[in-house]
Amino acid sequence: MPLNMNREVFITCAVTGSGDTAGKSPHVPRSPKEIAASAIDAAKAGAAVVHCHVRDPETGAPSRLKSLYKEVTDRIRDSETDVVLNLTAGMGGDMIFGDVEHPLPLKDIGTDMAGATERVAHVAECLPEICTLDCGTMNFSLGDYVMTNTPSMLRAMGKMMTDLGVRPEIEAFDTGHLWFAKQLVEEGVIEDPVLIQLCMGIPWGAPDDLNTFMAMVNNVPSNWTFSAFSIGRNALAYPAAAVLAGGNVRVGLEDNLYVGKGQLATNAQLVEKAVNVIEGMGAKIIGPEEVRKKLKLTKR
Repeated sequence: MPLNMNREVFITCAVTGSGDTAGKSPHVPRSPKEIAASAIDAAKAGAAVVHCHVRDPETGAPSRLKSLYKEVTDRIRDSETDVVLNLTAGMGGDMIFGDVEHPLPLKDIGTDMAGATERVAHVAECLPEICTLDCGTMNFSLGDYVMTNTPSMLRAMGKMMTDLGVRPEIEAFDTGHLWFAKQLVEEGVIEDPVLIQLCMGIPWGAPDDLNTFMAMVNNVPSNWTFSAFSIGRNALAYPAAAVLAGGNVRVGLEDNLYVGKGQLATNAQLVEKAVNVIEGMGAKIIGPEEVRKKLKLTKR
C-alpha cells in the first residue's frame, strides 16, 4: 500500500486527562489556573488544539464541575495566545462493578453515571469549538472499570453537540467505534466535516501495533479528518506513524508523562518533540486559524 503522508499537520495537546497521573509527575496540572497555563504553553510550542479535562485542585481527582471548566475556558480565552479549545465530554460514563460473584450493586467509589444533558452541561455553558464523544463502550484499563456509552446516549449527546454548534471529535478506541461513528453520520446526528481521534494502545481497546493502526486508518472514510495517538512508551513514536498514515498528531500528559527515558515532560516539551518529528519528515505545522477553516469551527 502506498504512503499517504499528510503534508499539513495540526497538533492537539491533551493537557491533563482524568487518569491517576497527577501524583506521578509534578508537571501534570490540577487547578484551572495550572491547566490553562499549561495549555497556553503548549499552544506557544506549536499545538493548534488543546484538549482539556478538569481536576479537583486539591486532590487531583477527575471532576465534572462546570465552574472548573468555565475557569479554564475563560483563562485560555482571556490570554493573548490563540488556540482551538477542545473540552472532554467523556466524564459521567464510568461504571465499576463488584466482584465476579456479586457484580451488583456497583461500587460507589469510581462509578459516575450521568444523563446526556448533565454530561454535556459544561459544553453548553462554555461553548468550546470542539468537544469529544467517546463512540462506544469497552473494558477500560485495569480492574473492573467499564467505559459506558450506549447507542442512545451517543445519539443524544451527539445531537446536543451539533445543535450547540460544537464540533464533536469522535474518540475511537476500536474498529466498532468507527462503525458506529459512520452510523451517526448516516443518521445526521453528526455533520460534515467529521473529526476522528484514533486512540491506540489503551487496554482493552485497539492495540497500537502498526497492523491494527492501519486497520483503524483504513476504516476512516477518506473525506474525514483524523488524528491519532498512543499512550506510554510508544507515544513519542506515534506522531511519525500518524503523519505517514495521512493523519494529524496528538501528544500530551494525558497520554504520556515522559519526554525521554526517565525524563518527566511538560506539555510544551511533548509538543516541541512532535513539532521536530513532523517538520523533520518534511511536513508543515498548521495553526488554529487553518484548523478552524479546515473543520468549519465556530470561534467564540
